[in-house]
Amino acid sequence: MKKKKKLSLLQKRALTGFAFITPWLIGFLWFYVKSLIQAVRFSLSKMEMLESGGYTLKFTGLDNFKYALFQDPTYNQILATSIRDIVIDVPLIIFFSLFIAMICNGKFKGRTLVRAILFLPIIMNAGAINNAIEMAREAVTGGVAAVNVDYFMNLFMDLGFPVALLDYITAAVGRIFDIVQASGVQIIIFIAALQSVPGALYEVAKIEGATGYETFWKVTFPMVSPLIITNVVYTIVDSFVDSDVVEKAYDMAFVNFDWGVSVAMSLLSSVIVIALLVIVCKLISKKVFYYN
Repeated sequence: MKKKKKLSLLQKRALTGFAFITPWLIGFLWFYVKSLIQAVRFSLSKMEMLESGGYTLKFTGLDNFKYALFQDPTYNQILATSIRDIVIDVPLIIFFSLFIAMICNGKFKGRTLVRAILFLPIIMNAGAINNAIEMAREAVTGGVAAVNVDYFMNLFMDLGFPVALLDYITAAVGRIFDIVQASGVQIIIFIAALQSVPGALYEVAKIEGATGYETFWKVTFPMVSPLIITNVVYTIVDSFVDSDVVEKAYDMAFVNFDWGVSVAMSLLSSVIVIALLVIVCKLISKKVFYYN
């Protein structure tokens, strides 16, 4: 009689992880995959609404995708602008979130209140808060309008700063309110990561005479690096959901009533964002340090 082969520790951990994601996997297969197949059908067809309340689908092949890419006058521009905004915002949101998380993780009076204020726009995503942010944005923009930006740009260029870097910083300053508003969840995740760093590592670094700068790059940053991937994925998806390309697809469906083109636009932008996620995660994962 053959002895039953025992599972290794890694296999047991894999089975435990699979058991945890099983409910999500069932829901994904039952609800999301079914909707995805239906969306592909719509993108390859022309849908016409019936007076009875139903609809009919007429197969048109790739015509909806061709219209979105080559005939629609604004889709390509909106898509490119949305991807550009994501590329600009994501690094700034990650750096800003980590910086604020390190401040909030320090010991000072009113720390809980500061955390609540930073997370308030996420908890109360109401029109009043958005209007207040928009009013502050307009007030600051009006105040900055009197500043000669070209003078400072020329000054930094004369000092040898790369033009691409200056353009990036200028775009970042112009979107500072969007960056702050989009950083709430990321700050909370980084705070949790910072609180999980063993204090013994900081004690060893202090004994070895490491400076604050060295401690950050040798201890803090490597220990929170796994959560950087999590925040990058969340930030890209969150930025995409609120982008103009989603609004364009929405208007195409509920204003122009061209459902097939709307779904085609959504699928195209989703594929591009997924490709961006794969590339970014592949690049970041090479530098991630996993502490066991």
